[in-house]
Amino acid sequence: MRFQRHYSVTKGELNLTPLVDVVLQQLIFFMLTSSFIMQPGIKINLPQATTSETITEKELLVSVSKEGAIFYGERPVTMEELERYLQQATAKGKDKVLIIKGDKKAEHGIIVSVMDIARRSGINKIVIGTIPEI
Repeated sequence: MRFQRHYSVTKGELNLTPLVDVVLQQLIFFMLTSSFIMQPGIKINLPQATTSETITEKELLVSVSKEGAIFYGERPVTMEELERYLQQATAKGKDKVLIIKGDKKAEHGIIVSVMDIARRSGINKIVIGTIPEI
């Protein structure tokens, strides 16, 4: 005895709306959870400290790389140029804070020289930049 088969082929539809929703939710999640901190293009490996504080006053930034190069903001400078820039900055206003971001492997003597130049230029508030320990 022969049975007849009763089946029909229908084309299925793929609904992309839930897929788009999931992708947009993931995009929003990653944008909210990631932090974008723009730092100068100078590679400096800062030391960690448990007592790090955030400074909210007007600040000047001097960076010292592990090779001993000195940067005022993002501009490479010599010790003489640094002194001239710091004197110009303190002439505009006395409430300046100097942040020295020295690499872990930078020579201690260079950082001390930068601090000495800052004091001669009239800057009394000098802070060493660190990364807070987590």
